[in-house]
Amino acid sequence: MKTFYTLVFCLLTTAFLHANVSHIQKDALVDLYNSTDGNNWKNTWDLTSPVSTWYGVTIINNQITELNLAFNNLNGSLPSSIEGLDTLTLLDLSFNSIEGKLPVEIFQLSQLKTLKLYSNMFEGEFPSEVGQMQNLRVLEIYNNNFSGEIPTTIGKLSNIENLGFSSNAFTGMLPKEISNLSNLKILSVFDNNLFGTIPSNIGQLSKLEQLVLSNNSFYGQLPSSLVRLEKLNTLLLGENNFTGNFANLQLQMPNIITLDIDAENKKGVLVTLDEEVNDN
Repeated sequence: MKTFYTLVFCLLTTAFLHANVSHIQKDALVDLYNSTDGNNWKNTWDLTSPVSTWYGVTIINNQITELNLAFNNLNGSLPSSIEGLDTLTLLDLSFNSIEGKLPVEIFQLSQLKTLKLYSNMFEGEFPSEVGQMQNLRVLEIYNNNFSGEIPTTIGKLSNIENLGFSSNAFTGMLPKEISNLSNLKILSVFDNNLFGTIPSNIGQLSKLEQLVLSNNSFYGQLPSSLVRLEKLNTLLLGENNFTGNFANLQLQMPNIITLDIDAENKKGVLVTLDEEVNDN
């Protein structure tokens, strides 16, 4: 019996090590390796070994489902052939030195649920094709050099729960289409060049727990709908140009645990919230 179990174990191990992925998926990985200086990765790949042995690659039923290369010293740019990894549900390339524009082909990864690109050197406008990723739950691109406006197509991400756009160079207004994201729990856009008023319909984000707007150029009074965010526990507003006194804001929003406001707004009476805000 012991011999039988040993044989089964060996067969399963052999099957795992020789899991077959498609040539398209393997070629996409090799392209990524070559375009990001794979020879000098912290955990490099032996391209002559089975893909199932490559660091950060998860394979289920001969399909690559996860690619996690965070903190792995990737240097270079992303190849357009990354779209070949069409069965990915997680892609984590955070804390590397990937530069250049984000290839629009990455948004062909329709099964992706988690996309983490933060702490790299991406630049240019963030592609509007992001709206195609209907299964996406987590999108974290903070601490890069993205510029231009946040695309309004972000409002099509019906399953998104976490949007991390902080510490980039985004300009323009916060898209009012964000209010369509009924599953959103975290919205973080601090340390950008955003301006304008906060969309009056932001109160539609009934699941929102964290709203981080610090270090921008937002102005005006906060929309009255903000008090409808009953699950909100973190509200960071500092280093903007909001008007009104916020000393007793927590009286209207009792679930707030973390509140950051400008020093000049810490005195005075209850903040006045706009009844109607022009989002145009």
